[in-house]
Amino acid sequence: MTNWNSRITNIVDGHVHMGRITEEAALLRIAEAAGIAQMSLVSIQNPETGAGLPQSLYMKAQHPQRFFVFAGLNHAAQISGGRVKTPSLVEQVEAFVELGCDGLKMIEGKPTSRQRMDIPVSAPYFADYWARVEELGLPIVWHVNDPEEFWDPARIPGWAKERNWGYGPGDAQKEQLYAEVDAVLDRYPRLNIIFAHFYFLSADLARAGRFLDAHPTVFFDLAPGIEMLYNLSHAPEASRAFFVRYAARIVFGTDLFSSLTVDQGRFRAGLLFRWLEGADSFRVPAGADFLLGPPEDGRIQGMALPDDALTRIYHDNFANLVGSTPQALKVDRTIALCEQLASNAAEFSGQPAAETEAARVAKKLANACQ
Repeated sequence: MTNWNSRITNIVDGHVHMGRITEEAALLRIAEAAGIAQMSLVSIQNPETGAGLPQSLYMKAQHPQRFFVFAGLNHAAQISGGRVKTPSLVEQVEAFVELGCDGLKMIEGKPTSRQRMDIPVSAPYFADYWARVEELGLPIVWHVNDPEEFWDPARIPGWAKERNWGYGPGDAQKEQLYAEVDAVLDRYPRLNIIFAHFYFLSADLARAGRFLDAHPTVFFDLAPGIEMLYNLSHAPEASRAFFVRYAARIVFGTDLFSSLTVDQGRFRAGLLFRWLEGADSFRVPAGADFLLGPPEDGRIQGMALPDDALTRIYHDNFANLVGSTPQALKVDRTIALCEQLASNAAEFSGQPAAETEAARVAKKLANACQ
């Protein structure tokens, strides 16, 4: 296999980021070029700007059969010390369900998030939230940790340094973050979680297998983290055996974002297709986005997975957990939520509410309803 397209149809990408609503056409072009039928927009809220979730809801409103939305939490009340009033975490979840979101996105567990809000996910702050999410059976796409080299100044890649993703002894450590997740799963064992980026366990397949065996309602997604492909290429036979054995526990994801060019998007998705389906050894293409690093960083070895495993990874696992069709969006409730987020952002940052992305989405959706 030497091209950058999949031989499998009906692909669902479980890990995509939507930027500004002006990038709507760009994301549609990327999906078409990559051969991706449906996308799940994982939506991290930015409490200062009101951005993150509203743009994803806009895409769902415009293209109801193509886009799932996983909604992130708004911690403005906590971060502002109570100056900004927001609904409780449980109230936020219930609002997301009511307006037609398909699941939840969590960035809480990434070290940069912990720097901003130093509250463990196992702390009482989250307790009612976890209990309600488990009760509702909502799926979560959850980013926990980062590649191990981000804690090593000698090994951290340049693109990570540019985004301040290097950590030191004063930051939460990798095993500490895993221990906090273990505590959550011990208390709430029925949570349905897709751990993003292979849960950053690609360098330790034995541990990854033990984790999946211990927690039958969790999954890993394949959004790169290019280190994942390099780690798994070091032992291609063991990696292939792992993917065949756990084919029902892996969800396809690319970490595509709407500001990419079409070629960048096609290459990002394509290197995963080629890695999963092909048997050759190859490098990241020179035209790929900078988060994948330069071609000379290493070689990727294809795993040539069988079609039954590919079908599960590309479509069935996500569909079984989330559904084959996105939840219907209630536009009136979506407009109200976006207006609330715009007001909260204005209170938080002093930016006029009308200038927030949330307000722009609310206005555009309201005009479409007239």
